[in-house]
Amino acid sequence: MDRSYWRTVSLVTTWQVSASICYYTIFAATPLFRDEFGLSRFAVGLVVTTLTLGYAVFLLPLGALTDRFGERLTLTLGLVGLATGTLLVAGAPTYALLLAAVFVLGSLYGTAIPGTNKAVFDRIEPGRQNFAMGIKQVGVTGGSGISALLVTGLAGALFPRAGFLVAAGIGAVVAVVFYVGYSSDSGGGVADYPDFGALLSNRPYVVLTTAGLFLGAALFTTTGYTVLYVEESIGASVAFGGVVLALVQLFGSVGRVLTGWLSDVLPGEPRVRIGLLLIVQSLGSAVMFVVVASTTTERGAAIAFGLLGFFVLGYTGVYYSVMATLVSADEMGGATAGGQLALTSGALVAPPAFGYLADTVGYRASWLFLAGVVTVAAGLLVQVVRTEPSITDPAAADVPEK
Repeated sequence: MDRSYWRTVSLVTTWQVSASICYYTIFAATPLFRDEFGLSRFAVGLVVTTLTLGYAVFLLPLGALTDRFGERLTLTLGLVGLATGTLLVAGAPTYALLLAAVFVLGSLYGTAIPGTNKAVFDRIEPGRQNFAMGIKQVGVTGGSGISALLVTGLAGALFPRAGFLVAAGIGAVVAVVFYVGYSSDSGGGVADYPDFGALLSNRPYVVLTTAGLFLGAALFTTTGYTVLYVEESIGASVAFGGVVLALVQLFGSVGRVLTGWLSDVLPGEPRVRIGLLLIVQSLGSAVMFVVVASTTTERGAAIAFGLLGFFVLGYTGVYYSVMATLVSADEMGGATAGGQLALTSGALVAPPAFGYLADTVGYRASWLFLAGVVTVAAGLLVQVVRTEPSITDPAAADVPEK
């Protein structure tokens, strides 16, 4: 692989790591917010939902701006905005202002998927895209793992919101590095919103995005409640909970890279082989949710959550790789925006529902609820694999033999 490939992958992945450090500070800080503002588990879920709502509302407009001005400018400004939003969260004195700051932070994260996916599919040749996507998606889990250690570790060593200040500093520095190091892009087209009318006629795409509602619900709820569950149910410290969340992200990173590589090298029709990988990850997530519901020790929780992370955090790259087998290259921008909106929409309702079940019934019921959620997703994905797409020139096709 040439230097141009690795330059693009490394810059985009570094951007994603720093952006995720800022964004996922909220998930790691749920115990701190609960203690500071006296929140119920349901109110903690609303913090995660507000973050996700900001992301969902601005995802499509920011995707259109990315098409118009190019990923170099939008990703740079997006990361500056994320650093600013992180500072606002660090200084929020009340629960209401915390929700407002969290909304701002979530909205600027809407630059991530359109910009980084555009970079991968525009600048990397077929046959390398799925592996590059897996590496790039490690930036999400890697950044989240780093933020977990920052927020929980510095809260005990310095003061409760020290980790937010460090995260903001990282975001600002990387924004400058990315802008200087990333090659200029054309970005000369006319801004336009995705044509969802055309995509809605593509049946397997619609089914895949429906499955995305359930996949996103499980993913975001897991990261939002891991630290809180380990502290309250297992009886461990917040710092240990941060370590467990970091393990979830680490194993999720392994899952993303491994499945991205397998998506490129396994034999068979791309839609079928990649779709089957996503089904396996969904069913593996369901099994591990049941295991997590039964954990009672710190060691058991660390092992169970690590394996859960491999499956439930490991499938986003494959999700987009499946999508690329269902739509043409010129539809990929709109398809990506719609697919991410589906993932995000699932996270709008699941965290409060999880918290409500934990408050009224117990955490075991909450984890079993998520097991059911990903099982439904697996059933929908079977339909994706069995249904022929309506196009003949998908964005992700096998590389012709030389």
